[in-house]
Amino acid sequence: MPDTKGGTAVLAAAALVINAFIWGLSWWPFRVLQGYGLHPLWSTALMYLMVFALLLALSFKSWRGVLANPGLWLLGLASGLTNVGFNWAVTVGDVVRVVLLFYLMPAWSVLVAWLLLGEKPSAASLLRLAMAMAGVLIVLKTPDSPWPIPQGGADWLALSGGLTFAITNALLRKFKHAPSTSCMLAMFGGGALMATMAALLGMSQQIVPAPALQTAGIPVLLALALAFMTGNAALQYGAARLTVSTTALVMLTEILFASASAALLGAAIFTPRIVLGGSLIVLAAAWAALAPQGDSADGPGSAK
Repeated sequence: MPDTKGGTAVLAAAALVINAFIWGLSWWPFRVLQGYGLHPLWSTALMYLMVFALLLALSFKSWRGVLANPGLWLLGLASGLTNVGFNWAVTVGDVVRVVLLFYLMPAWSVLVAWLLLGEKPSAASLLRLAMAMAGVLIVLKTPDSPWPIPQGGADWLALSGGLTFAITNALLRKFKHAPSTSCMLAMFGGGALMATMAALLGMSQQIVPAPALQTAGIPVLLALALAFMTGNAALQYGAARLTVSTTALVMLTEILFASASAALLGAAIFTPRIVLGGSLIVLAAAWAALAPQGDSADGPGSAK
């Protein structure tokens, strides 16, 4: 008889790799859309609004779950801020640097889980936190800066996106008994709402231009929205069939896809400092993913 469990695991892992591939390459269509006159905040708002409307049309009853669980509004807020930070940062900053700073998320999770879930960090989790922070300091320390501090808006967006990503995952665990369709609706709705609010605020400060998408950019926008829907479906399939630690480990392939695509398209600069600091961040995240179940509260989650 065929090994159905093994085959399911392979398909689930492949689905997670598809999700990581889509997110790892998402910086490129965002930049293309910006070239067609649509700022990444407007791109995010429009895409998530389309997905939100589709989800609502397919399962209108899921809205009742959102209304019945006020905490899901916080989930939508955190998820929306995550997308605002990440999608904007990869458009305006060095892609590899942004992705590495964003994946400080496992380190943030140690503190977030402590505050929101009452999960006291273990000695191992604190050591992983120190390792990841050391990697971030190395990445942030540039020859032009005497101190390892964020250099520009992209760094701040990436760091804040990683923090809200950690909060998102903590809230998903906190509200794990809520209907999954309601969680998805809250997250996509939050993404559309927060991106729109951020775009409008940016327009008022003359930071974000008004949306002026050229006709040639419409297929790119639709294709990206379809890709994100596919990635989310792949994530739901894979994460439901693999352990949290395995899911977290496979998700790290996003860094590889982002780095390789950025190198091929000249959107990143690789230096020994970036390689060393990035290695510490990735090792800390991988260690968190491989930690025993009783010590994995700070591992990467499965929502973006």
